[in-house]
Amino acid sequence: HARLNAQGLINRCERVPSRQAEEHELCKIHPYEHVKRVQHWSSENNSGLYEGDKPESSDVYVNQSSALSAALSAGCVISITEKVAKGELSNGIANVRPPGHHAEESEAMGFCFYNNVAVAAKMAQEINGIHKILIVDWDIHHGNATENQFLNDPNVMYISLHRYEHGNFYPGSGNPRVVGTGRGAGHNINVAWPHGGVGDIEYLAAFYHVIMPIATMFAPDLVLISAGFDSADGDPLGGCSVSPAGFAHMTGMLKSLARGRLVLCLEGGYNMRSIAHSMEACA
Repeated sequence: HARLNAQGLINRCERVPSRQAEEHELCKIHPYEHVKRVQHWSSENNSGLYEGDKPESSDVYVNQSSALSAALSAGCVISITEKVAKGELSNGIANVRPPGHHAEESEAMGFCFYNNVAVAAKMAQEINGIHKILIVDWDIHHGNATENQFLNDPNVMYISLHRYEHGNFYPGSGNPRVVGTGRGAGHNINVAWPHGGVGDIEYLAAFYHVIMPIATMFAPDLVLISAGFDSADGDPLGGCSVSPAGFAHMTGMLKSLARGRLVLCLEGGYNMRSIAHSMEACA
């Protein structure tokens, strides 16, 4: 946010007020029990001594602000998505934490409590004129939970570019053979890198030869980007080298779809400089 502000980009945007996601919105994806469990983890009454008092996954960290942060993060993504879907804004960015694409229906994992993009997509499906939604996830980790939500939905196409290593890279999902089920068959595309070290050339080749032809044929009414910047050059976990210009080019290509109705939502990233410069380029 500081980088966007320093570069004068914040002043060129219309600020959408933050808000918490309401329980009925979160329950489009997550059971009510999961929402209550997340709230309990951050409550003063949580002793942490009993089963259910803390997340099952070891890669989810909780303090007394976690539930509020998670609800604000999801609420921001919903708000900006609704405004773009309704044509009130041409496009938008949700600069939020915590991320969401690993949050399964009833399980918080991978630093994620609620699946921000999946919830926003479900809400957008109820808006008049939004029939087909494209979700592109370029976080270096596969968005296991987002994939699982829409495997049998022919109106949501999920495309992920991620480091796979034959299932040995977190979270282990993202096999290219997973293409969707039932009526959703053919609407799930995994571009799975066999190792680290990939960069602009590989990503743009995938966009030109695989992603854009498929996405253009799908003809979405709305595009949501799960924009994790841990595939960026300099990220210590991703081990890849996508440049800020590379991310900007991918954003521009996706903006050619859906009459420019595009929302870019921040996901992962572990190098502050890489995240800031990449987000600046996309903005």
